[in-house]
Amino acid sequence: MGKAAHTTAMDKATTAAAIAAERRELADFFEALTPAQWEAPSLCAGWRVREVVAHMSMGFRHPTARVLRELVKARGSLHRMTDSLARRDAAAHPDTALAGFLRTHAHHPWTPPIGGLAAALGHDVVHGLDVTVALGLDREVPEDRLRIVLDAVDPRAFRVFGTDLTGVRLCADDLDWSFGTGASLYGRGQDLLLVAYGRSLPAGRLRGDEVHRFVTA
Repeated sequence: MGKAAHTTAMDKATTAAAIAAERRELADFFEALTPAQWEAPSLCAGWRVREVVAHMSMGFRHPTARVLRELVKARGSLHRMTDSLARRDAAAHPDTALAGFLRTHAHHPWTPPIGGLAAALGHDVVHGLDVTVALGLDREVPEDRLRIVLDAVDPRAFRVFGTDLTGVRLCADDLDWSFGTGASLYGRGQDLLLVAYGRSLPAGRLRGDEVHRFVTA
């Protein structure tokens, strides 16, 4: 095995281990939520915490053939399809089962259409933050995992998430990371990750001249 191939294999193994750790920790975290917190709104518009957690394991539990059938029913809309499945699964399973799916499938090799394993880790991290930030709970994503996801931010996915960073440079103030060009928008790396994935954040988490574009109305 050449040096480049060896490095790639090590990177994949590191990311896979980070995914498994994130899923297990989030499962523990979700299982400790109160019934009221499960019913609370998340950062994902229209979804409670329950729908977010149900969605997080969708790729593990539903065969590709079923997902494609659901996509046809949704007339080709990825958003309508994921919304329908999340609401259905949230209604069909109790809290403990929804959280447990993440632990059971900690090593599942699922990846989204864009980005590979790093994007799979991003899927877990971002949706975990959709819950914790909305609930006002300060769970800090371990830096090694956060760096993998931040370094993999991909403009090709911006259209999917409705991200508009025109004229903005994201600048983490807790680690050495920036993205984009333009007026600086400052915040914790994990908050800027949410911005990169099209989320609006509660006031007080970001700083900069363009901050009004990225906070909850």
